[in-house]
Amino acid sequence: MTAVTAPAVTAEPAGPRRPLRSGKLIAGLAVAGFFVLAGVLGPLFAGDPEEIGYERLMPPSAGHWLGTTNTGQDVLAQLLVATRGSLTIGVVVGVLATVISLLVGVLGAYLGGWLDEGFSLLSNVFLVIPGLPLVILITDYLETGGPVALALTITITSWAGPARVIRAQTLSLRGRDYVDAARVSGERGWRIMVFEILPNLVPIIAAQLVFAVIGGILLDAALSFLGLAGGSAGSWGSMLYFAQNASALSTGAWWWFVPPGLCIAVLGAGLSLINFGIDEIIDPRLRRATS
Repeated sequence: MTAVTAPAVTAEPAGPRRPLRSGKLIAGLAVAGFFVLAGVLGPLFAGDPEEIGYERLMPPSAGHWLGTTNTGQDVLAQLLVATRGSLTIGVVVGVLATVISLLVGVLGAYLGGWLDEGFSLLSNVFLVIPGLPLVILITDYLETGGPVALALTITITSWAGPARVIRAQTLSLRGRDYVDAARVSGERGWRIMVFEILPNLVPIIAAQLVFAVIGGILLDAALSFLGLAGGSAGSWGSMLYFAQNASALSTGAWWWFVPPGLCIAVLGAGLSLINFGIDEIIDPRLRRATS
């Protein structure tokens, strides 16, 4: 009689550690990277967007991939220059709004007292004020154009929301054991904020930065479309503004207004995917759900 031996059973690890990565984050970074390359390198090869001398309202062709405007300007050249302008405004707004929200949120929450009360009151005031009407009033009052002035104006209404989120998280971190241990050991307050609290806020800061960039680009497009961002086609919203004034929709010149509108939508979706991907990485429950 032949003896039958049972096959050896190898125990699988109970909880394999999955790499911290997200398909949404990778897709969003790919979309954002494409627009960054187009904005940085595209204008170098696109030619002069203000050059006039082509056939007017010519549809897309081999010579002009996105056609021409009513004044004979190349739409592709304008689109690439506008991509650089919109990205510049979005990044400037995102960085400035994030820095202000960090100062207000971290300093107020850690130091507490009258400083925290004052920062909280200021944040609440800016949260209840409608952002777009306030920016329109400030832009009209300043009577100055240019991307820098526009970015500073948009930043005024973009910092309050992230500041509230960072303040809430800082209040939670302020009572942790390692922060108490650093305080008892004699560490100065600025070192505790920089080396103990800020590293734990990096995922939230990254998410708020991406959100601020999205808001800056969309608000710039709205202001440019209303004709409040200067007189040059320096952003996607400016292209939409000039296309509207030239009745591109009624004349059927879809190649003039569809590309900038599509760029706004695709880049907004890409940055949103980055935000969702960051949420999946920092939130264990979302990681388990997507696994």
